Amino acid sequence: MSMDFENYIAHTSEDGRTQSVKEHLVQTAELSRDNAIPEFKEIAYCCGLYHDLGKYSPEFQNYIRNKGDKTVHAWFGAARIIEKCDKFKDTKKSYANMLAYCIYGHHTGLPDADAIITDSTFKDATKGQAYDCPAFDKEIGDQFPDDTLLDLLLKTPNDKEMIEVYSFLTRYIYSCLTDADFIDTERFCSPDAERGIKEANFEAALERVNAYLEKFDCVTNLQKARSGIQSQVYDCTRDNDANIYIVDMPTGSGKTLCSIKSALETAIRLKKKRIIYVIPYTSIIEQTAKEFRDIFGDVLPILEHHSNYDFDNTDGKKEGKNDNKSKIIEESRTTSEKLRKTCENYDAPLIITTNVQFFESIYHNKSRRLRKLHNFADSVLVLDEVHTLLIKYIQPCLRAIGYITKYLHSTAILMSATMPDYTRFIEKYVPQGTKIEYAVKDKSLFDCFDKCKYEYIGQSNIECIAENALAQENALVIVNRKDTAREMYNMCKETPDCQVYNLSTYITSTDRTEIIDKIRGDLKNGAKTVVFSTSLIEAGVDLDFNSVFREIAGLDSVIQAGGRCNREGKMALGNVTVFGLDMLKDDLALKADITESLFEKFENISSQEAIEEYYNRVFDAAEQDEMIDTNSITALMGGHMSWGEIPFKSYARLFNFIETETIGIVIQCEENKKLIDELKYGNLSVKRELQKYCATVSATELNDLMGKGAVKVQGEMYILSEPKYYDRETGLDINKNFDTIL
Repeated sequence: MSMDFENYIAHTSEDGRTQSVKEHLVQTAELSRDNAIPEFKEIAYCCGLYHDLGKYSPEFQNYIRNKGDKTVHAWFGAARIIEKCDKFKDTKKSYANMLAYCIYGHHTGLPDADAIITDSTFKDATKGQAYDCPAFDKEIGDQFPDDTLLDLLLKTPNDKEMIEVYSFLTRYIYSCLTDADFIDTERFCSPDAERGIKEANFEAALERVNAYLEKFDCVTNLQKARSGIQSQVYDCTRDNDANIYIVDMPTGSGKTLCSIKSALETAIRLKKKRIIYVIPYTSIIEQTAKEFRDIFGDVLPILEHHSNYDFDNTDGKKEGKNDNKSKIIEESRTTSEKLRKTCENYDAPLIITTNVQFFESIYHNKSRRLRKLHNFADSVLVLDEVHTLLIKYIQPCLRAIGYITKYLHSTAILMSATMPDYTRFIEKYVPQGTKIEYAVKDKSLFDCFDKCKYEYIGQSNIECIAENALAQENALVIVNRKDTAREMYNMCKETPDCQVYNLSTYITSTDRTEIIDKIRGDLKNGAKTVVFSTSLIEAGVDLDFNSVFREIAGLDSVIQAGGRCNREGKMALGNVTVFGLDMLKDDLALKADITESLFEKFENISSQEAIEEYYNRVFDAAEQDEMIDTNSITALMGGHMSWGEIPFKSYARLFNFIETETIGIVIQCEENKKLIDELKYGNLSVKRELQKYCATVSATELNDLMGKGAVKVQGEMYILSEPKYYDRETGLDINKNFDTIL
């Protein structure tokens, strides 16, 4: 390709400025290098230098100068890399395919290898078109670094592991590139844009955590046991330089505060850039974030990243009666936009996010997700409730944690009150040489946290369970289905002198928060209280009941339910009654069957021995079905273990971390009326704020509501147009019957 210009244009701005191709390539390369850890800086720089080489083409210059036909430019740089570094033996580089994947897909996402192979334009380019680029040769010239990647790859034990590592590092370099590309383009087009949260003081944050912990008494046996277990964790994380710490702590032993203190100490000692706190449920995130904000104040800003978090400063809007109203709103919008941009790449000191966001930021193929990955390096990762990892994703999840800690210099803290023994999988999927430490070696103090007795009564019915619950001073009933919880609530809601509540995701987040506050108040005041809930109450909701009734499920769920029983140890023993109701299906049925058999074998099903046997049997069943070993990118490749044949796009489609798709329906109310109006007139930025007003349903339930004309689509969101289907106490009910008055 050849056409001589004094200045080759890469971007134009709305105010008429231009950025040259050379400026964009060099600046993106420098940013990409800055994003990378030392071992991969020069490869990341090279990737940035070639990513928009196609903008030197006559077709692109005609497009940007004369508004000509749009042209694809990404394949040029990929083709030149392959031409120069892969086709000829004497110049062959192991990173050639890696850079080709990244450059070819830097707009559209990492591709499957066969997409590149079958791309006729790319094939033509490798025959010499991209090789001939005089403008690039004149302005920049080829710059290929030494092949340090090859040494790392040759240390892997087999071809499969080599490809797994290669694919991970390809995503990492892609993250370095795409984030650099976005930021350089943004700096040119919007030079005043703000992003990133730099202000943080880990030392001051640690001082505040220590001061907060000192307020807790250490007098009773339970309090002393809590302190003793936490001390083991602190000592282990201070005295070792492990890649991964396994933290097994019983419910009620203070995992959250213990983990953030250990994370801060580790970040300070090892000079880590950030802490990424990963939690399975949004309900736990919101509670954890509030607790951390109350402790840290302004010394450690927190970035929340999950579906329900709203960046808008609503408090500022409410204070709109003063003369500074417009200034407050404008400042809140600026802050909101800055936080939104920071969510794109996690350029913040403390991030709280979900399993879904975290792992899809590693295994997706699109830049909007993978941009964050490079900032997982040089970090402390805290994964709470790690036992909730879906069994079929154990391999990719453990690989990811292993690679991030081993190759990207991060440290991981894995926590659970019902910690599985992942040893067999760690040995198989985590890189060799990864140092792992079990933080709590002495578990003799765990018995102090046995505050309830578990009993399995076999099959029952909702009438019997409801009657038994109502006979208690206060009780929590947890069932597996949302409609069952609502049915039991409706049966009991008119009970005299008893406060009865229902909790499920049929109810919006805002209404659930209000209900939980009422429950907490009733329990504190000693009112007779009965709650019918789904499993959403089992983690992150600090409520304390004398009696808990739990429909049979996996042992981890049963023990988590027990964590809501006699939580403060005010009684000698609380009672957890486990019962059967419906015929269960698939994975839940298997776990429930194992749990039922453990009741027959163990007197205390919350014992370490029972937990260990439960997970061993669950894992054995999964391995028999080859559920775990076949979930990897190399499994899609069959026997063809080649750097040039990796199916990134296909595996990203299979990596669906949310097993059952649920859809949020916005419930209209007085509080969100203005937001819905803004959505109607095209302001899509309100979508995030509207998430907290959503009730979730299955795809089938949504179709039923659409068929009844009860839901409309507005601004890419589903809005409940028939308010009669929603009740603040019971939530969204698609089967609700309405009496017609003639």
